[in-house]
Amino acid sequence: MSTVQINARIDSRLKQALDAFCQSRGVVMNHFIQEAILDRLEEFEDIEDLKQIRHEPTRPLAEVLAELKRDGGL
Repeated sequence: MSTVQINARIDSRLKQALDAFCQSRGVVMNHFIQEAILDRLEEFEDIEDLKQIRHEPTRPLAEVLAELKRDGGL
């Protein structure tokens, strides 16, 4: 995977906390920030998925269980 550099301005207290966290746990800051961004993007995707499935029709559990039993899933 190729890498690129990004630049962001953050509060100096947040930067100090990040430095202390990474130093105390032996974590590479670049890795920590990359993982944090990935986690946040996944959260946004999950939120969008939830919005979509809220409008999907539901079925009674008894119906689902009967179908699974009929199809050999239970």
